[in-house]
Amino acid sequence: MSEGAGTQSSFRIVEVHLDESAAVRRSPDIEHERKVAIFDLLEDNSFHPEGSAGGPYVLRLAIEENRLIFDIRVAGGAEHGKVMLSLTPFRRIIKDYFLICESYYEAIKTASLSRIEAIDMGRRGLHNEGSDLLRERLKGKIELDLDTARRLFTLICVLHIRG
Repeated sequence: MSEGAGTQSSFRIVEVHLDESAAVRRSPDIEHERKVAIFDLLEDNSFHPEGSAGGPYVLRLAIEENRLIFDIRVAGGAEHGKVMLSLTPFRRIIKDYFLICESYYEAIKTASLSRIEAIDMGRRGLHNEGSDLLRERLKGKIELDLDTARRLFTLICVLHIRG
């Protein structure tokens, strides 16, 4: 899956590809989250690989052998490099995030507004925790702002869905 953006600057992602070779059919809610994360990411992001002279960048995200792969290319196709992270530190947060998302999607059908807001606060808290962990694990490799990390964490969660 690939998406592109029209505006360009030096340290930003202008295109993102998700390796969906092991993807399963996603619920409409998860598919919507994926589309929104990609759209928002391409609209506004800050992505600065360590030692880079600048982009803009094309990013391919993949999961291989319990590793998250950031395959970074400069727009135009030149390889910039790969950053690999173990998924182990993310497993608990991703599992908890999926559980609370399921609760949220169920709650919006029938629950009171106060219940929905409480679940959503928990969901945002876990999302922030995952984003902070991503920024921490990428420290010294790729510098991200919080919003970019949040959107990438959403895409990591989407990639994590396996059959």
